[in-house]
Amino acid sequence: MSTLAEPAEVAAGGEPQREWRPRSYWPFVTPALIVVLAVIIFPWLFTIWMSLHEWKVGSPTTFVGLANYLRLPSDPRFVESVGHTLVYTALSVLLPLILGTLAAIVFHARFPLRGFLRGLFILPMMATPVAIALVWTMMFHPQLGILNYLLSLVGLPAQLWVFHPATVIPSLVLVETWQWTPLVMLIVLGGLAAIPAEPYESAEIDGANLWQVFRYITLPLITPFIFIAAMIRMIDAVKSFDIIFAITQGGPGSASETINLYLYSVAFIYYDIGYASAIAVVFFALIIALAAVLLHLRQRLQWSEIGSGA
Repeated sequence: MSTLAEPAEVAAGGEPQREWRPRSYWPFVTPALIVVLAVIIFPWLFTIWMSLHEWKVGSPTTFVGLANYLRLPSDPRFVESVGHTLVYTALSVLLPLILGTLAAIVFHARFPLRGFLRGLFILPMMATPVAIALVWTMMFHPQLGILNYLLSLVGLPAQLWVFHPATVIPSLVLVETWQWTPLVMLIVLGGLAAIPAEPYESAEIDGANLWQVFRYITLPLITPFIFIAAMIRMIDAVKSFDIIFAITQGGPGSASETINLYLYSVAFIYYDIGYASAIAVVFFALIIALAAVLLHLRQRLQWSEIGSGA
């Protein structure tokens, strides 16, 4: 196939001038491919290679095949960390979705100082995680923390918060919810702004109440935005490290040790690089599986909406 363009114009000598075009797009794509290979693909291939070896810092590397992966189910700390990760992720996704959607509905209405209050509401999202962790660590203090002081004002007993195995994960979820509910609010608020006014006008003519308007008009139309927020929050929560590490370091004991924290301990405390690489590969597969589940649910919901509309 010719790479030359059709004659654009005729020169003075009677010969047509032809526009030059490159024979391939590869010269333009190759630099990006090199960057992707160097930054993403090669590190993952090297991680998979390390997971197939017994590699401890200071010791020779030995090929062990799938031994590191077969070791995972019999590792009680890894199994426990998987449970902690799933519980932490589920709560850190569900609570911001509910509260963020409610906040979006509230801030979508018109009232005085709405813009100023929106700005205040999104401030937690702008703070650095370590600074947030240090502030909440002081608030969680059993004797000097403000949270127990507030509980005492309403006659409730003081709590140990992050210093007790039964309350440490809910306490960490409280910090996560406080910081990332504004993100969900902004995403859902964009969905509310995109809804046309005609459905609400029709519902008002038909005499629908507020709950019926929300249930049959608002909620179905903002569901795609809620799924986007859920996807972002799920990926962020399942790999959360900084806040948990800064507040509890996985404690008390290992009560708040997620996969990320256990991976850090294996790699940088016990220096078992091969086993840590196997944990990293399984951790990545878990993130992909959770994202695939959300995408599948979104796809089924989309087809259900189309079928019901038909």
